[in-house]
Amino acid sequence: MNPFSDTFTYLLQPKWPIYLLWLLLLGAAVAVVYNLMVDNGQRNVKDIWMCIARILLGNMWWQQTLWKLPPYYTDLPSVPNSGLKHWMIELVHSAAFAIQSALVKNIVLPHFTIFAPMVYGMEVFIGATLILGLFLRLGATLGALMAINLWLGLYRAPTEWPWTYFFLVLLQITFAVLQAGRSLGCDAIIARRLGESKGVMGRVLGLIT
Repeated sequence: MNPFSDTFTYLLQPKWPIYLLWLLLLGAAVAVVYNLMVDNGQRNVKDIWMCIARILLGNMWWQQTLWKLPPYYTDLPSVPNSGLKHWMIELVHSAAFAIQSALVKNIVLPHFTIFAPMVYGMEVFIGATLILGLFLRLGATLGALMAINLWLGLYRAPTEWPWTYFFLVLLQITFAVLQAGRSLGCDAIIARRLGESKGVMGRVLGLIT
């Protein structure tokens, strides 16, 4: 599907995660307007594009949580092994390395009720950080690690193109390196107020934003 029309279509779904997404988008819009008002240096093509790109990617991550909603972690609870479990099983058969396949088969799947909330929560966090531009270095790094897991885990899947996930890795590493959250995002507000702080909190915030 066209990613733009796809995004607008799912934004109209009457589901509670979509209502929460609208709040995130509203927060992102407020951050954009505020940054444009107080910092003339952000009124450039680079920062505007970085902002648009991260928000679109954040929407993609958020959309991927819709078919793995708790408590069943699938949008088809009547279908056995659908949703998140289906793709975990696919990782067992399609992983590039035997050790990854064995870890999913022997540890993750037997403890699905422990790992499923972790996967869901992580994807929600990644989507939120990208949309808001808040703690984006941390979110983009986690997103890159998740994408690496998918890239290698579905490497041999006949219906998947490994380069798709590899490009996702590259994009999120780019966001982290270029600190995309400081392009009209909440991280720009934090960085502006942080100034030249050298304390422990300042160093931590500087690292994750």
